[in-house]
Amino acid sequence: MFGLGDYRVFAVAGVVLAAGFVLLLSRQQRERILSYVHTSPRGRRISTSKTPPRSLSLERKITNDIPPPVDYKDIFPPSARENLAKAAESLPMSQRDKLKGSEIESTLFRKSLVPFTADFRECGPSAYTSTEVSIEEVQALGDFPNYAELSGVPLPEAYKEFKIETAIARPYRPVRWTYHQTMSLTKMENNWWLELDNNYKSRIAEREQLFEKYGEMVLDYLPGSELASKELMEMVLQFLCARYPQYFSLSKSAGEGYVFHNAILETKTVISSMHPLHVLLHNVPEDFAIMLRNPDDGFYYFRAGLLCSALGWNVSTKIGLQLKQIHEPIPDYKEKMEFSMDRYFSKLPTSRPIQRGSWGLEVDKPLFMPPGDPHERYREQQIPDLPLSRINLRVDWQTLRRLPLSGAIIFNFKALFTPVEDFRNEPYIPALLSKILKKGKKNLMDYKNTWHVEHVVLSRLEEWEEEQVDKGMVEKDWEVRTLDESPWFPGWEERWHQRQGF
Repeated sequence: MFGLGDYRVFAVAGVVLAAGFVLLLSRQQRERILSYVHTSPRGRRISTSKTPPRSLSLERKITNDIPPPVDYKDIFPPSARENLAKAAESLPMSQRDKLKGSEIESTLFRKSLVPFTADFRECGPSAYTSTEVSIEEVQALGDFPNYAELSGVPLPEAYKEFKIETAIARPYRPVRWTYHQTMSLTKMENNWWLELDNNYKSRIAEREQLFEKYGEMVLDYLPGSELASKELMEMVLQFLCARYPQYFSLSKSAGEGYVFHNAILETKTVISSMHPLHVLLHNVPEDFAIMLRNPDDGFYYFRAGLLCSALGWNVSTKIGLQLKQIHEPIPDYKEKMEFSMDRYFSKLPTSRPIQRGSWGLEVDKPLFMPPGDPHERYREQQIPDLPLSRINLRVDWQTLRRLPLSGAIIFNFKALFTPVEDFRNEPYIPALLSKILKKGKKNLMDYKNTWHVEHVVLSRLEEWEEEQVDKGMVEKDWEVRTLDESPWFPGWEERWHQRQGF
């Protein structure tokens, strides 16, 4: 389901790399990085004021033995109680009085966890989520609480220059050398959790058509995901209203409750009239997967998802599975990544979302390709007269973050397509990509499956590589390596602004 740097299977595999990189570090490196993940005697991470480096990346492979099994049943995510008190400050006194103190008794908490498949609305007020928030407190916070305070992640700044008609996505180029089963881990930029571009209308329409055609293959949810689905939807809409106030707003009335106004589509969505994931389907061109902690074993399971950008799989074949079951197709997953993946999910704090990108090369711009789709034939052959103009880089720009109330982990991503021809004017990118295609580790490149276009792409990349040296865009003796600007390239921002007219 999830691919290793390959969106063909579920993009959560990007997280596998994020977690798996810990296993590949030396003991000293692990201790340095894991200092951001302090563990208290109860097994919870304690937040600190330290800010992680912008990029935590690994370029050297180190062999490690498989670690011993861990009992995750007694390992919980960081408590939300401190932030809960901050968020309560803006509530009326009648609601604030229902919130408990900054600490709760550990034994009571562990005995009162919300059952895995239970709808939070049907649980007693003294039941608790995995982040130590009681159902009574969830209900006291009401709809659309202050998620910036609850999560510790500020709302984005208003993007006043943004015009949907001319907007283009930032030119992500997450290509690295040396290319191993590693990941460049980037702290999420608060302004760029969700990014819109001039394809907004057509992409929303395409996603709605996919749902009409495939139904539960692209959108589904299981019992127990109700709170996380609601929480995710509310956080997304709050973000859009703050980032793009010229296009989105929320209103509330006695008759309809909360209403989301979309000036781009000229629509309004009554929030209570549909499932939260359907609200996202009709308004947000982004894919979301909801992973929930099972209190019976402490592991995380795929319980709800809106995923219209999967290549080679579908939601209905993976929903309900545990992480290790989902990742079985990935080479070396059990030996090198399973332990750190589970550990990473168990410890991820709400205040530190991460981002990264996976990439591949495609003929045309396939968005959703379930098994047996006719487009699969392009991956099985090298078409002799395939024009370069039909070949695109596909980047899935991915975010992993924890929700503060439900404790769910959200993986979201958006598929972005760029003509390979654009690389001609992007310094260092042709040399980097050419090196990866020619010298990348065989099992990784086989899994990434770029063979079907290499007969067209490689010669042009080599040509552009020489051309950039001749023009002085790249140093003659430059040794191919991951760029300091990664996941972008030198001069990207100026070109990006020029193409948008500001």
